[in-house]
Parts: sequence; C-alpha cells; structure tokens
Amino acid sequence: MQSSNGRPCGGGGGADGSAGRRDHDSSPAEASGGAGYDDPWYEALASGWGESDGVGGAVPEAGPASRPCQDETAAAADVYLEVQRSAEFQEVRSRYLGFVVPGVAVFLVWYVAYLVTATTAPALMAHPVAGAMNVAMLAGLGQFLSTFLFAWAYARHARLRRDRAALELRWNTQELTRGVGGGVL
Repeated sequence: MQSSNGRPCGGGGGADGSAGRRDHDSSPAEASGGAGYDDPWYEALASGWGESDGVGGAVPEAGPASRPCQDETAAAADVYLEVQRSAEFQEVRSRYLGFVVPGVAVFLVWYVAYLVTATTAPALMAHPVAGAMNVAMLAGLGQFLSTFLFAWAYARHARLRRDRAALELRWNTQELTRGVGGGVL
C-alpha cells in the first residue's frame, strides 16, 4: 500500500525512505526555528476510516499502483487468520488464559480484601504482631510479596508451558508470510 505521504509500502530506509524528507507541513516548533522531529506517523492515518479531503468528500481509493502490495497484505492477513484458527494457537492461548484469569482473580480478591479490611476494621489492622509491626504493615508487605510472587509464577509458567510452543508458532507464521510475500525462504 502506498501511504499518504508518498512512501511505498514497506518503505523505511534507502533512497525512498523518510530520511531527509519533509512531506508534511512544519510544526510550530519547526516553523519558529526550534528543534523539530520527523514523525513517521504524522500522515499515516488508516485509509478509509472517515477521513475527508477537506471539503466534505470522502478520500478517493488508492490507485492501481498499490494493487500488488494490497494483494500481499491480504494474503499475509489470511495467513494470520489461518494461524489464529489453528489448534496450536488455541492451545497456547488456552494455556495463557488458564493461568492469567485465575491468577488475576485471586490477586484482585486479595487486594480488595486488604482495602476493605483496612477501611472497615481499623482496630484489627492496628493490632500489634511483633514490636512496632501490626497487621496492616504485614498485609501491606504481603501485597508487595504477592505481586513479585505472581510475576515470578507467570514467568515460570510462560517458560515451561507456553514459550516453546509460541516460538514454534511464530517461526511457522514467519515462514508462511515470507512465502506469501515472495521473500526468500
């Protein structure tokens, strides 16, 4: 696809890249001589999402020069949809959700219980445990400890149950998209 600033699809570097080009109006900082930057997303709006040509009409469709790139993009999108529907992807996703949903639920219940107890039972939270330590301080430290414990458990679960399958799925997806895009395998 050709972007609205004239760069070809997949462009970035090289002679037709954005280095040294100014395809948009200067920002107020640039116009006043101040430091400016070249924002590559300045004119990269999603085509066909309600933009107008400034006089109330719709933006015209891209010309035939962009057809091959659109075909490649559509074929790559088909690859991603095929991968999303695959049993391997569904397995990785179910493993992810099977850990994250219960983990987040337990963590939120623990956090809300801490907040509710701190606000409704201040006498209980002020009860001394050891020296200057009271129940509220231990519960607050428990919040920090449970956060780190949840992060460690998540990383361990990802490493042992998902990473290998997700990496293989990503590798296969990249190989399929390279084949669709006409790249070297």
